[in-house]
Amino acid sequence: MGYSLKEFCISIPEKLIAQYPVKVRGRSKLLIIDIKNNLLKDDYFKNFAEYVTSHDCIIYNDAKVINARLYGTKSNTGARLEILLTRRLNTIEWVCIIRPSRRVQKGSLISLSENYTIKVLEEIGEGLFKIEFSKPVGYEELKKIGEIPLPKYIKRKPVKEIDELRYQTIFSDKYGAVASPTAGLHFTTRTLEEIKKKGALLVPITLYVEWGTFKPVREEDYRKHKIHKELYEITDESAYRVNRCIEENRRILCVGTTSVRTIETAVKSDGEIQGGIGETDLFIYPGYDFKLVNGMITNFHMPDSTLILLVAAFAGKELIEKAYNHAVAVKYRFFTYGDVMLILK
Repeated sequence: MGYSLKEFCISIPEKLIAQYPVKVRGRSKLLIIDIKNNLLKDDYFKNFAEYVTSHDCIIYNDAKVINARLYGTKSNTGARLEILLTRRLNTIEWVCIIRPSRRVQKGSLISLSENYTIKVLEEIGEGLFKIEFSKPVGYEELKKIGEIPLPKYIKRKPVKEIDELRYQTIFSDKYGAVASPTAGLHFTTRTLEEIKKKGALLVPITLYVEWGTFKPVREEDYRKHKIHKELYEITDESAYRVNRCIEENRRILCVGTTSVRTIETAVKSDGEIQGGIGETDLFIYPGYDFKLVNGMITNFHMPDSTLILLVAAFAGKELIEKAYNHAVAVKYRFFTYGDVMLILK
């Protein structure tokens, strides 16, 4: 096997890219991928708890998406600009992407509204800019001036009544992500109750998802691709609970690739995880030796993404191709608002 994504025989018809969530949360299709037996099974997410045991430790990402997409005009020309906030530095300074970037330079002023202006402080590389708001802007203020940053393959404007609820998971608690940890979008309070009745443990961690997670892989050799660092937090309580599960040899089941990358980053040399605040730019692709994760719940991903490489590293390239092509054949819905996989060793 080489190191090019072109070797993945996966093609997703545009008509299967979900533009809206299913009407009722939790009613998505569920594809079970059994690595050990090289088998696929079609089911529905409402039956997810049937695959959970009392031996499971289920780790989920509780990050909350901010209204990170803003629109403004360049003060001296009136040119229309799109701003995607990626990380908050302090009360007025942020890192962001500005499109089209050719229209801005150091010192450019962008008017957002009567109340807010942005000054471009510097370009910091790879399409990122450091900016300064004219006055402090918090997450609540962003709800008034920004919108939910739906991915570009969702070819519609956000619908406030739908997306501000359904682009957040029921776990969402800590503001700061600019993209949803989408595997968590399928969970409902009923599902959680069923999981708890099984005796499984549910443990929160936080990865503040940034745009780099979804940046397409353009290099011919995907190993040369660079992932931007993302901030994560694992509380002492969560670290203690996960480490107890490791000692008890429980199955570590991660909800989403963000949870996988966080947990795999936090593993120490003694096999336990380290709590606290940190950053990860962990890039998982075929050949990676997973240290803790025994299973994952994950949406279907873009064929040119680092995320499809992660699931291929876990399940094997051939089985993932088989799973995706099966999902296309039976018309699963793909990507953010689409259906979901449960991959088990």
